Amino acid sequence: MLKVTNLRKEFDSVVAVNGVSLEVKRGELFGLLGPNGAGKTTTIRTVLNIIEPDAGQITFDGKPFTKAMWNIIGYLPEERGLYRKSKIINTILYFSGLKGLKPSEARPQILYWLERFGLKQDAHRKIEELSKGNQQKIQLIISLVHRPQLVILDEPFSGLDPVNQVLLKDVLMELRQKNVAIVFSTHQMDQVEKMCDNICLINQGKPVLNGSLSDIKKQHGTNSVHVEFEGDGEFLKSLPLVQHADVYQNYAELELADIARSNELFQQFDGKLAVHKFEIVEPSLNSIFINVVGGPEKIVHASAQPIPTSRIERLAEQVDQDPRVKKFVRSAMMLGVFTMGFLFYNLSIPEPTWYMPGIFFLGTIVSVVRWRMTKKRVEKELLAKQRQGEPV
Repeated sequence: MLKVTNLRKEFDSVVAVNGVSLEVKRGELFGLLGPNGAGKTTTIRTVLNIIEPDAGQITFDGKPFTKAMWNIIGYLPEERGLYRKSKIINTILYFSGLKGLKPSEARPQILYWLERFGLKQDAHRKIEELSKGNQQKIQLIISLVHRPQLVILDEPFSGLDPVNQVLLKDVLMELRQKNVAIVFSTHQMDQVEKMCDNICLINQGKPVLNGSLSDIKKQHGTNSVHVEFEGDGEFLKSLPLVQHADVYQNYAELELADIARSNELFQQFDGKLAVHKFEIVEPSLNSIFINVVGGPEKIVHASAQPIPTSRIERLAEQVDQDPRVKKFVRSAMMLGVFTMGFLFYNLSIPEPTWYMPGIFFLGTIVSVVRWRMTKKRVEKELLAKQRQGEPV
């Protein structure tokens, strides 16, 4: 259906796409992947001749691209391009007309898709009255209403809640059964793993992975361990057997240097985690993506630069660490403990005396007052030093 060979597109001194080749057959779901700025959208626009390529060959069923082919292609751009003041049904009728459909042909199709996506009752509302997710569904309908043979979707799951993601997934699987060729770009690796036959991963404009998903997983070995647990799993990142770790609240995917030592790894969890599941698995597409595009180095570099503390936060920390302030904090705490002790003691005897608890209570109040006054004085001193440029 679609064949792209050695595609190249350059803007001034930036090579946005460099040597991208891919082939998408009828009845196939193809994933076009890559980090932000990798060149995915430029590749899509160049394939569709929205942008003219500098080099490379693009064919549909063995024929070069012509304007007549627009009517057999459905395209969902990443950016929304709807007329906000227009009514939903009028908007879809307009775009279906651009694809060669007469209103009498288009209207039944439009009503079907509106009902399929739960929007039939909103047909006469204005686009601007819809949520972002529902606007995304309108754009999806526009890309499908003319029954295209090739569908190209740029971030189709963007803005959709989990229910509508399932609805879209079901639609794509049905189209696949109807022998429609589908290309979609997304950052949701779990969707790609569940749906795609083949993928092309682009990084900095160049293809770095290309082929069937199963073959790509085999190429990256089976050195991954999937762990589900209760407890704090942060220590997994520092274990010597672990080359790379993606650790979440109660789940981790660990890449090992030697999978034969997985039992040894499991023994290191003893007493630290309550493990519910421990299995050797193929690496997830998410972990392959991160490793191939240099994600671990970026993550480590970013983690080494903690969120900076503001000037006010630093000043508050310095005030709290001042010995004079700490002295009155300790004094107030000790007197408070004695006060509570004498209070409970008096409550437990037949003839209580409130003289000592009263003295300690007054002492606690005095210490708290002196602590607050000292804190303000230290804060003023530090601010004065900052204004004078002295180190604090």
